[in-house]
Amino acid sequence: MNQSSPAMVKAEGVHKSFGPVEVLKGIDLEVKSGEVFCLIGPSGSGKSTFLRCINHLEKVNAGRLYVDGELVGYRQKGDKLYELKDGEVALKRRDIGMVFQRFNLFPHMTAVENVMEAPVQVKGVSKAQARERAGQLLERVGLADKARSYPSQLSGGQQQRVAIARALAMDPKLMLFDEPTSA
Repeated sequence: MNQSSPAMVKAEGVHKSFGPVEVLKGIDLEVKSGEVFCLIGPSGSGKSTFLRCINHLEKVNAGRLYVDGELVGYRQKGDKLYELKDGEVALKRRDIGMVFQRFNLFPHMTAVENVMEAPVQVKGVSKAQARERAGQLLERVGLADKARSYPSQLSGGQQQRVAIARALAMDPKLMLFDEPTSA
């Protein structure tokens, strides 16, 4: 692969353990920009853990992960890795959209407010701009008529589509879906 177009996701010998249980055992892979890549396996095989490692919600025990050519969660100086501070990790995480298995919508916020929240809080987008974009995204996922509904008023599939709109609202360069067919 040439230097001018790094893989969107690159894993080199990624290992992750929880106590004595080794969940990821040396994962190596490359996913190019624009590609769709699916991890398939039984429950408990490490799919969610690997996705959480890609955006540094879980720390790897060994190996390296890169997103768009940049090391995830660490800075390398010489042969040593230094973990980034939480604020630095959060800044990098802005470019990675993730839709979780349980969607993690804020129950006290409407669909449109859920989609608006991150652009306003993280990117400093005005509420008016964020509301307009949220409306466009909810329309894109077929939920324009549910903008004022709360998560408890939505079906599982509708909640998932709100979560997708929420992730897209940050204009990520990478989207991760944990159990995309769960709803």
